[in-house]
Amino acid sequence: MKILAIDLGKFNSVTCLFDTTTNQSEFETLATQHLALEWILNKTQPDQVLIETSSISGWVHDLIDGLGYKVVVVNPSAEAWRWKNVKRKTDKDDALKLAKLVALEQISTVHVPNAEQRQYRSLVKYRKTLVHRINRVQSTIRSLFDQQGISIPGGHRAWTIAGVETLSKHAKPLAECELNELWKGELDLELKNLDGLWQHLQSVDDHLEKIARQNESVKLLQTIPGVGRRTAEVIVAIIDDPHRFQNVRQVSAYVGLVPDQRQSGQTNRLGKITRRGSELLRSALVEAAWAMLRYNPWAVQVYQRICGGQKTRKKTAIIALARKLLVRCWAMLRRKEPWQDDTVFPSTTTSPSSIANPA
Repeated sequence: MKILAIDLGKFNSVTCLFDTTTNQSEFETLATQHLALEWILNKTQPDQVLIETSSISGWVHDLIDGLGYKVVVVNPSAEAWRWKNVKRKTDKDDALKLAKLVALEQISTVHVPNAEQRQYRSLVKYRKTLVHRINRVQSTIRSLFDQQGISIPGGHRAWTIAGVETLSKHAKPLAECELNELWKGELDLELKNLDGLWQHLQSVDDHLEKIARQNESVKLLQTIPGVGRRTAEVIVAIIDDPHRFQNVRQVSAYVGLVPDQRQSGQTNRLGKITRRGSELLRSALVEAAWAMLRYNPWAVQVYQRICGGQKTRKKTAIIALARKLLVRCWAMLRRKEPWQDDTVFPSTTTSPSSIANPA
């Protein structure tokens, strides 16, 4: 069996043609371009092509698959891949090790969504990026006022229409600023930057809303009390095909909501969650878990049962609730069934609103 392992680089890539029968390997360095990749594939005629997951693995996967070759994307962060106590690490070593590990079935493969799903996932992530940029600009504006000893409203009140108008009274075009008021010029630039980012965010939100109205999976998850469009679209974008997970453990581990385990003999220690997978999805699930305490009786029951009235277990209970929410969303997507809250509550159960904002 001939395996072609490609160590992808931004400009140049190194390929290793590994023959599993003779244990012989051949290396080639080429540009990371369509024509160069087509040339090496036609030259080697491999039975299987291997690439690492990266920012460019999407189009490379589509190119190889379109040419009729079996392509596998692997996860280089697996334990077997880690380089420890090695004196030399080169692109050729990477490609050869990739081929040998896959031949020995010692490295896990990665699911590659189709091109449309990758674009949708990218737009969902881009929305979060815009939110982070807006927060940074707002922090910079607050810092400018703090440096001048000027107080501005706290929280979201500073960013309402009236609040921004008040802040704008201190702004002044940089070209018109004297040496003792240059901060006003900085404020003017930052306010213009903030306004532009708000417009970009609104444009992205409008398009995502249009997509959500046509996406049955997003509409399905919005039947969950406490889960809105933004949380639903993150779950749908990251999970993609729910049938690629065989059980609850796989989908929980994929998002990194399972505890880190250290077992030896009779000792079995469970640590914090692994935090593997999508940070965007984990944070969305945790935020949704807090919101569900206001609207969802099932979430209230799960939270109370795990928390047990102990303040020190509130974060643990929320993480557990986020994992259970993920599992139920996965099951809903697999079965294409809306939310069903079949929980029966005794008359003494605390109402959701009473623990909406736990101390």
